[in-house]
Amino acid sequence: MPGLIGKKIGMTSIYSAAGKNIPCTILEVGPCVVTQVRTLEKDGYEAVQLGFGERSEKRTSKAMQGHFKRAGVALKRKLVEFRGFAKEMNAGDEVKVEDIFNEGEFVSIYGTSKGKGFQGVVKRHGFAGVGQATHGQHNRLRAPGSIGAASTPARVFKGMRMGGQMGNVRVTIENLEVVKVMPEDGVLVVKGAVPGHKGATVVIRKPEA
Repeated sequence: MPGLIGKKIGMTSIYSAAGKNIPCTILEVGPCVVTQVRTLEKDGYEAVQLGFGERSEKRTSKAMQGHFKRAGVALKRKLVEFRGFAKEMNAGDEVKVEDIFNEGEFVSIYGTSKGKGFQGVVKRHGFAGVGQATHGQHNRLRAPGSIGAASTPARVFKGMRMGGQMGNVRVTIENLEVVKVMPEDGVLVVKGAVPGHKGATVVIRKPEA
């Protein structure tokens, strides 16, 4: 398997053997259950579908309840497909963190970033603002400034950096070092930050060869 599904617990810091303080993110990874095996003959491609987290029957549609019942597994909150490896896995197989990841290797993690709502150009794009705060200005300090180009071309170019929705998008962080694997707790500790809020679902993948 190239990866697993997990949940962001929070951040902490640990000391290396050299005494350096390392900021880390704690992830609860797995155990994940194989809920479906897609084959080339039936589906047109090979993939393994993993499920993670518990979900109540009330919040699961009848179609998904039937899907989990056919696989012979409990209701799951999150489903993710990993291409390939279909011949190695069977529905109902359980995959744990110690089966996939080792200390010292590097992984890529993707999830949904925190939603910040509508933000201006200073927070969203790092603009410095316009002019000084004195000499009669009262509402121009954090303004974007001019966005047009006069009568030619008489329009605003696409992609102009302006205020708008910030966050709540899929973000991938690559090459995060696995600092510690704790199989007894199903915990993975990685160096650096991971997208999402506490309790957010993330997908941890090994880099493709």
